Amino acid sequence: MKKLITLRGNSGSGKTTIARALQEKFGKNTMLLSQDVIRRDILKTNDGAGTRANDVLIMLLEYGHAHNELVILEGILNSRWYTPLFDAAKALYGENICAYYFDLPFEETLRRHQTKDKRTEFGEKEMRRWWNEKDYTPALNEQTLTPDMMQNEIIDRICADLERLDT
Repeated sequence: MKKLITLRGNSGSGKTTIARALQEKFGKNTMLLSQDVIRRDILKTNDGAGTRANDVLIMLLEYGHAHNELVILEGILNSRWYTPLFDAAKALYGENICAYYFDLPFEETLRRHQTKDKRTEFGEKEMRRWWNEKDYTPALNEQTLTPDMMQNEIIDRICADLERLDT
């Protein structure tokens, strides 16, 4: 059964770290779609209403559904701008989506950002500009991930949720 994991939240919340760990855990036949890689590195486009990243992410999501057992989609993915992507995900995967939102205070995301290689690429000013408080989307039935949860705890929770999809 084809499955999708979505990991959303503000910059510095841990989405990419968890996504990479999950891809490593599940190994072959696991596709990772990172909004930052698609939008910033491949397309070199801005985020916002009408972003070109939506169309490319939808095409890659369709490809992932056709060719992979598990797709992991991660990024800030602002709920106002990426609704077409979420609608496409629901159309492709139906109820086989495990969706999570990292709900962390700004100060915690800033602290986490300081531990990463990207800390010199952008800082507090940019992170404040990108900040979306509690940006849950009605399109996905997202579960909340909180700052007190450790990486292994989050991964175990996601794995258990994926197993429940099989029953």
